[in-house]
Formats: sequence, structure tokens, C-alpha cells
Amino acid sequence: MSKIWFVTGSSRGLGRKFVEAALSRGDRVAATARTTSTLDDLVAAHGDAVLPLDLDVTDRAAVFEAVKRAGEHFGRLDVIVNNAGYAQFGAVEELSEQELREQMETNLFGAVWVIQAALPYLREQRSGHIVQLSSAAGLITMPLGGAYHASKWALEGLNEALAAEVAGFGVKVTIVEPGTFATRDGKNPDPLANGHLAQLDPAYDDVRRRLGAMTGKLPAGDPSAAARALLKLVDSDDPPLRVIFGVGIHPMVEHVYAARLKTWTEWQRLSAEAHG
Repeated sequence: MSKIWFVTGSSRGLGRKFVEAALSRGDRVAATARTTSTLDDLVAAHGDAVLPLDLDVTDRAAVFEAVKRAGEHFGRLDVIVNNAGYAQFGAVEELSEQELREQMETNLFGAVWVIQAALPYLREQRSGHIVQLSSAAGLITMPLGGAYHASKWALEGLNEALAAEVAGFGVKVTIVEPGTFATRDGKNPDPLANGHLAQLDPAYDDVRRRLGAMTGKLPAGDPSAAARALLKLVDSDDPPLRVIFGVGIHPMVEHVYAARLKTWTEWQRLSAEAHG
């Protein structure tokens, strides 16, 4: 049975590949983008199977209207992909209030609005799958990514709580944590060239140089392969709460979590003292 998808951030990158993969196998997709002209080729190729919707996910009322239109147009919703987002880079000291708020408005609040708008449909159906695009940055951190990490770590906690809340309604939740993918002309996106940058303080120039050197060495995954993996994920009868997309991230996560457990263990005496 074909599925009905609602995908945010469909104009390019992973979101675009997710939409293309779903359409290519006969599913139908409500694809949202800030400018739907970026989806014209998909409409030309797939006709009524794709519903292009103009959407800025920070506009709560617009999100509810878009989800309503998709539900009415297709008659149901099966897979909700919260993909829209961007990365704000800069040292915590450099971030302006506006930059931090805008990061959270898009990455966190935008995702919440989509979830709140879609859940009544999924609960009534007693079925559905919410796929939240997080990031390896939702599990581990790097310098200059404080705002981005804050948004992704918030999404991780929010969706884990959500999964427990909606399981009884037959609704599944999966947090997808991609590593680096070649989403710009076949290359890794360079956060210091293509990302949103805070006002630069020369005190952090050395940190920026080291980050640039590190990101240039990371293996770039194939977005089309990620899309094929997502199809297997949404077709699973028992999908995981969390799944990493890409290679090289799992060993890093193992190291970080082992270090946290080691630290907590080493400081258990102080923990007990704090209890009184």
C-alpha cells in the first residue's frame, strides 16, 4: 500500500532526495518549501502525486494550514518528515540574541508546530510515523556549534518524550541522526563557507581554522543512499527510536558516551555528598 508523506524542507539536500525516493516508488508527497518553484520539476514529472506547499515552518498558523491542506488533498497522512532546518555557527560568546532565537525558531519550534498539526490526523488513524531529522550534532558536539547543538539536543529530548506519549495511539517516532552528506554539488557543506555565521571575533580565529581543517576530512555520504535507507526505515514494522545515517559517527558516539559514564563513575562520591 502506497504511503502519503508530508516533508518539510523539500527544496534541496536530504529533504529533496527523500521526496524523490518516495515519489519514485509510487508514494504521494506533500512537499513543502519556502519557494515552491523549486519543486516545479517534480510536479512536471509526477503530476498529482506531489502537492507543493509554500511554507515557512516558523509560522505556526501556516504550518497548521499546510498540514490541513495535505490531509484534505490526500485523505490521510502516513509519514511526517521534519527535515527543515539550518546550522548557525559561531562561538557562544559571539552569538547575538536574534541569531540564537532564529536558530531555535526554525529547528525546534518549527518541528513542534508540524508535530502538533499532524498528530490529530495520526491519532485518529491509529497509525503513522513521525521522522525527525536531528544530526550527529544532536549526540556529540564541536566548537562553534553551540546554537545548532542546542536546537538538535532539544529535538532529541522532545521526540523521545513524544515517542512515549503517542505509542499507545499506534504512532511511531524515529530520530534520524545523519553525519556529513554531500548535499552541495557533490561535496560536504563547509559550515564556515555555506553556514550561517555569527559576527566573527578574531579571538576565535584559531578555533575556526581547526574546525575547517577537521570538517574537510570527514567522509561525505550520498544523499540518495540516505533516501533509500529512509524508505526501509518507514517500511519497518518495528523502527528504532534513534538511528544514525552515515559512517564514522558511531565510533565517535561510543567514545563520548564512554567518557561520560567514566566521569560520572569517578565522581560518584561527590554525587552522594550532594545528596546529603
